[in-house]
Amino acid sequence: MVGLTHSTDGSLQAMERGSPGLRRLFREVAKFGAVGGAGVLVNLGVFNLVRQVTDLQVVRASVIATIVAIVFNYVGFRYFAYRDRDKSGRTREMSLFLLFSAIGLVIENGVLYTATYGFGWDSSLQSNIFKFVGIGVATLFRFWSYRTWVFRALPARAPVAGSPPATEGRRPKQRVP
Repeated sequence: MVGLTHSTDGSLQAMERGSPGLRRLFREVAKFGAVGGAGVLVNLGVFNLVRQVTDLQVVRASVIATIVAIVFNYVGFRYFAYRDRDKSGRTREMSLFLLFSAIGLVIENGVLYTATYGFGWDSSLQSNIFKFVGIGVATLFRFWSYRTWVFRALPARAPVAGSPPATEGRRPKQRVP
């Protein structure tokens, strides 16, 4: 949303407004997308490499690629996207990450399996398209499950006694009705 404020010279200026929670969610989605985008490249790259150098069936090659991408993504999520999240229960975190990643693996490769063996769409291009579609569907599930269960937000910190409020030193913005 855009609001109007008075500048120091009395003119009206447009100002971006948005809740801090919405801005935080946007940053989280952007970081998740950056790691996930790199993970998609790893996943598709390994998938096509395995298909080129082995005689594995398409879904088996895809499962291998997904596992490599899961390892890559964990490192990216833990140390980039969710580095500010609770780190106290690493065993719990890793267990849940692997559980939800395995469910995502089934979703992702289930789409590819259905296209390949259910509809007979098994050319290299079709396999890559349905691999990508499967990644997209599984990504929605992974985003929800990782942020909700795996990389939990730390509880809000109470202000330290004697510290100034967060708004001290800033002029309040005036809104024009």
